[in-house]
Amino acid sequence: MPARPVVLVVAPGDENYRGYCLEQVADAYDVVLLTGTEPSWEKPHITDHAVVDPSDPAALLAGGRALAARHDLAGVMTWDEWSVVPTARLARQLGLSTTAPEVMQGCRNKATARSLFARHGVPSAASVSVRTRQEAEAAADRIGYPVVLKPASHAGAIGVLRVDDRDQLTVAYRAAERTAGQGTESTSVLVEEFLDGPEISVECVTYRGATTVVAVNRKTISPPPHFEQLAHSVDADDPLRETVAPAARAAINALGITDGVSHIEMRLVDGRPRLIEVNARLAGDMIGHLVRLATGIDLVRAAADIACDRAPDLTPTRSSAAAIRLLYPDTSGTLTHLTYDGPRPTWLDRLHYQCRPGDQLLLPADGGNLYTGRIGYLITTATTGQQARARADEAARAVTAVLDRTSGPRSAAA
Repeated sequence: MPARPVVLVVAPGDENYRGYCLEQVADAYDVVLLTGTEPSWEKPHITDHAVVDPSDPAALLAGGRALAARHDLAGVMTWDEWSVVPTARLARQLGLSTTAPEVMQGCRNKATARSLFARHGVPSAASVSVRTRQEAEAAADRIGYPVVLKPASHAGAIGVLRVDDRDQLTVAYRAAERTAGQGTESTSVLVEEFLDGPEISVECVTYRGATTVVAVNRKTISPPPHFEQLAHSVDADDPLRETVAPAARAAINALGITDGVSHIEMRLVDGRPRLIEVNARLAGDMIGHLVRLATGIDLVRAAADIACDRAPDLTPTRSSAAAIRLLYPDTSGTLTHLTYDGPRPTWLDRLHYQCRPGDQLLLPADGGNLYTGRIGYLITTATTGQQARARADEAARAVTAVLDRTSGPRSAAA
């Protein structure tokens, strides 16, 4: 039996949301890891690993070279937002296929991406990079309220707030500045035009400069001022795909992405797509799994194939729909009780808890984020997106979470 190609995965991430990625890569490739901690859940899927500090470029390069000396690497890949630039640098150093590292830097730095969108005529949002609260106030006055404040180099909507007037700007600027200070590609804050309309993401695959728009994901976002992601759904027959495909391709071309899977966030303003950002990696929140359930297309396998300079198979084998409901409590506090009291029909693909009684949960309204506030998620399937979303809502009503609010701050957020 011929040996399978070996792919190096950088920063495999959290099993709750990225376990399926590593599992699907390992279905077709031998996997070696560069990781910040000793492998645990990853062990059944890997053949070798090196532990390095992922924030240290020299250490990451040395670890990659050590693995390359032990294995004939066919490719290097990551689905970790903070690792896309060093992974591209590592691939280039090893002479393997990659989008240029400087292009990945442009994707990570939202200010750079906005300027490229403007230069290439890609519909986006007015945006100003600022370093002080006074600059933020001046920018908001020029753009016009409401505006959005966000770190220039981050992910997961952390530190992103809608601001309706100057009174709200001081608190929002502090939050964005605090998160921006953790950035690597940029530590500045962006003040941007608020795009009023439904939010979607477009899942794309680019190989040797040619982009295929695979699927559209319809999002449910929390009420302002936060932009917490509450639900996603993918329908193989979504008519929006043809509407937004030109804007998605234009964004990828403007940034210079030549190879890889991209997660492109947009809002539909008066029915027309306006770009929020391009993430040059697989989507989070299990969206890649939703795409596979709905279309049969394996985005994870596509990403691995492209990393190894192999043409991906993007042939749809299904035409259905899937949805994920991200589970949050209605208050911050200590989780004391968590149960699911509903049936387990075949359309309930997954019910996953990422916390247990005794854990502290802190919602965004109380200073938390998606890492501190979520209980878990559930995934449903159906013939249409609308039906998949309805089933997800039905299943979510059967989840009971009881929290002790006396041990944590109260919250009115849901």
